[in-house]
Amino acid sequence: MKNKLTRFIFTWLLLAISYSSFSQGVTKQSVEIENMIAKKRSYNSKHGFGYRIQLYNGYEEKARSIKASFDEHFSGNFSKLVYKAPEWKVHVGNYKTKLEADKEIEKYQKKYTGIIVVPMGK
Repeated sequence: MKNKLTRFIFTWLLLAISYSSFSQGVTKQSVEIENMIAKKRSYNSKHGFGYRIQLYNGYEEKARSIKASFDEHFSGNFSKLVYKAPEWKVHVGNYKTKLEADKEIEKYQKKYTGIIVVPMGK
């Protein structure tokens, strides 16, 4: 009887200790995961997230002309002039994945040549 009681107490203590250490590990892991997610969100807000289609890269006058043409032919779609010295760029669309942007390129290739998909923030 005494042997069974000792085994029961020993088993119970072992389970209690292992549960306690396991739960502390989960808490530590979830804090680390939350920190990683916060870092990723911070990076995305600074550097952009997603993709755009670049219609043109070159001189300012031509960039403005291409943007105006795009706005006329594809009204309702997002377009933006971007200046990175010494060149102007015309970016269109906001796509979450490169695949989405690649599918949309087909719409614009009939009117514009040499277009590419670029990550946002570039």
